[in-house]
Amino acid sequence: MCGRFTLTIDPGDLQVAWGFGEVPADWVPRYNIAPSQPVAVVRDFAPPKLTFMRWGLVPHWAKDPAIGSRMINARSETLAEKPSFRQALSRRRCVILADGFYEWQKIPEQKTSRPYLFRLASGEPFGFAGLWEIWDSPDGNRLESCTIITCAANDLVSRVHERMPVMLSRDQAPAWVGEPGAKSPFDFLKPFPSEKMTAVPVGSMVNNPAVDSPLCVQPA
Repeated sequence: MCGRFTLTIDPGDLQVAWGFGEVPADWVPRYNIAPSQPVAVVRDFAPPKLTFMRWGLVPHWAKDPAIGSRMINARSETLAEKPSFRQALSRRRCVILADGFYEWQKIPEQKTSRPYLFRLASGEPFGFAGLWEIWDSPDGNRLESCTIITCAANDLVSRVHERMPVMLSRDQAPAWVGEPGAKSPFDFLKPFPSEKMTAVPVGSMVNNPAVDSPLCVQPA
C-alpha cells in the first residue's frame, strides 16, 4: 500500500525536469501528502500539462464520493478484473508526480511501526502510474479523482513492506498514459530497480496526516 508521499521539489526545477509550460503560481512543497488531498497529475504529454485531482478514485457509477477513501491504491495484478479500474486502465491512465514515498515497517516487539522515506538516489522527481476518473454529483458538480497503482515490492522496499507503488521515470511517463504507438500498459506494472533508490528512517510525525512540514523528511 502507498498511503503517503512527498513532492518537495522547487516549482522551477519541476518545470524544467518534466517540460511543463507553467506551474501553478500557488505551488507549495508537500512533505506529507495524504489520501483525499489534491495531488499533481499529468494525463497529457502533448505538451505536458499539470492538473490537480483528489487522491482516492471515485468511479463514475458511484453513488457516494466517500468510496474514494477505499480506492487510494489499485493492485496491478487485478486491474483488468475490477469494475472500478478496468475501464480507466484502458482509457484514463495518468502519472501522479512525486519525489518520495513513505512505507511503515512493523516492529512486533514494540507493537508499533517505523516509517521510512523512499526516494530516487538521483534526487529527481518521478511519477506513480495512476488511473483517473470523473464523477458527476447530483447537484451538477464535477469531481476528478485518481488512484496509485501498486505492485510487489523490490528488494529494497521489501525490507520494510511487501508492496510498493509502480514508479515511472520521465521518459516512461508518456508511453504509460497512452501516446500513439505505446506498448501495453501491463509492461510498466513492475517494481522499480532497487539500485536506483534510497531509503531512510524518518520520525513519527509523518504518522499524522495533518502535519506537512520539512521535519517529516528528516532522517530519524
